[in-house]
Amino acid sequence: MPIAITEPDDPRIEPYRAVRERDLVGRQHRFIAEGEVVLRVLLKQPRFAIESLLLAENRVDSLSDVLESLPPDVPVYTANRQVMDAIVGFPIHRGILAVARRAPQPPVEDFLASLPQEALIVGLVGLANHDNVGGIFRNAAAFGVQGVLLDQESCDPLYRKAVRVSVGGTLVVPFTRMASADAMVKALQAASFEILALSPAGQEILSQVKPARRTALLLGAEGPGLPPELLARTRTVSIPMSGGFDSLNVATTSGIALHHLTSRRS
Repeated sequence: MPIAITEPDDPRIEPYRAVRERDLVGRQHRFIAEGEVVLRVLLKQPRFAIESLLLAENRVDSLSDVLESLPPDVPVYTANRQVMDAIVGFPIHRGILAVARRAPQPPVEDFLASLPQEALIVGLVGLANHDNVGGIFRNAAAFGVQGVLLDQESCDPLYRKAVRVSVGGTLVVPFTRMASADAMVKALQAASFEILALSPAGQEILSQVKPARRTALLLGAEGPGLPPELLARTRTVSIPMSGGFDSLNVATTSGIALHHLTSRRS
């Protein structure tokens, strides 16, 4: 049965207090999932253990099937809007939050070795914008990408905003982190991946590219893009722009590129 919370300082809901501040300082191997769609995705991912839920009182009835599917030891807290907003530190319009434990990230060699012989993955280099990372993961989930690699400069896919923007895609697509872009290229080459580096200066046009059995699509941050030394070591690909326009948003670019690569592969 849901546990009613009537005071914002109730110690039982401590993990939900001051959500935005904790977004910045971290949560000791935990993350926040926000909204009904994301919660339903989270419930289907066995590698993440849900520790508790905090719901607005008016959301309980619509989530009855979700509550029935939870393990019996997962507490479900409820509060009215005023108390919930005071706990969280800002108005929670969706009225649905969950705390879950992160899954361990495997070494990249094990990660790549676990993939099928025919695989499409994405590599992110220097992507510090949570909206873009969330959008890319959403596209990766939609097109059946088998995994995502991130360098140390790319932001956390389980940051609350990235999870929300991805509509749960960061919970669906497995990922692991690399020490550097150089290490990413070396690991991909060792695992027999053909590397396609997207850049406005790419030597080949995307529409003419046919993916290999194992293909890795590398994406860089808007503005600087992928490092020149990385482009020099990979197969570079571009999407032509009309009227001399420079480039697309990187999340939009990923959707176009993944659609092309998956449709050509099938």
